[in-house]
Amino acid sequence: MSARIIDGKAFSATVREAVARDVTTLKANHGITPGLAVVIVGEDPASQVYVRNKVKQTAECGMNGWHFELPADTSEETLLAKVAELNADPAVNGILVQLPLPKHINEAAVIEAIAPEKDVDGFHVVNSGLLATGGRGMVPCTPLGCLLMLQDTLGDLSGKKAIVVGRSNIVGKPMAQLLLDANCTVTIAHSRTRDLADEVRAADIVVAAVGRPEMVKGDWIKDGATVIDVGINRVPGAEGKTRLVGDVEFAAAAERAGAITPVPGGVGPMTIACLLKNTVTATCRQNNIDLAAL
Repeated sequence: MSARIIDGKAFSATVREAVARDVTTLKANHGITPGLAVVIVGEDPASQVYVRNKVKQTAECGMNGWHFELPADTSEETLLAKVAELNADPAVNGILVQLPLPKHINEAAVIEAIAPEKDVDGFHVVNSGLLATGGRGMVPCTPLGCLLMLQDTLGDLSGKKAIVVGRSNIVGKPMAQLLLDANCTVTIAHSRTRDLADEVRAADIVVAAVGRPEMVKGDWIKDGATVIDVGINRVPGAEGKTRLVGDVEFAAAAERAGAITPVPGGVGPMTIACLLKNTVTATCRQNNIDLAAL
């Protein structure tokens, strides 16, 4: 079997197009322009690239965007003051503080300082609690993107056996909750799971988010399963260069899977698209507008 490749770049473009249409409607019918503020502390190269892409795509969708670059020695107090300022600004509907932060800043304290209704990353404990209890909170962007790709690939997910390999608060746990909400039977596994290969072989859906290069082997994949690879790992390549691989042994897995995301070009593009989608959702909720009616 040769798997269908799930093209995250193409699918994310359709999500961004839908976001742009919603933004146009909000402007025309309600006089509201969604606004996203992104704050970055320090000069981490990967974060800089990621933030530039966020800012660029925010503008392309017709939203207002603000980009605040703070030096690496910025104090926690100063950063918290900036978050408080953005919380109080009615033009700002979404706030994202780019992680990781310098070691002298308490990330949890900064995340908890963001108003839950403006937490478009979906990391605030209030939003995590709402997701876990079936409430209406903001959903983390990467798991949301994974769910949208699964629904686009498979349609109704009800009754399918799903395994999430990884238990982080950012991806693993919220991903498992989204799959549970979609009526899957869900297993959460991790690096210490006994008989991990057998657990994966039983799954119709495999979401790998453990952060270890090619940890999930191709022969673990059930014939016809759908594989979503969240991992992005840089490993040695040819001629002294490096290359990107996921958490799944892609070539071997693609021989067995029914559909699979590549790395790069799979989950990654969906994360920013869902950030923009979350910003529109937050804007509608803050203004008591029915998003479904846009």
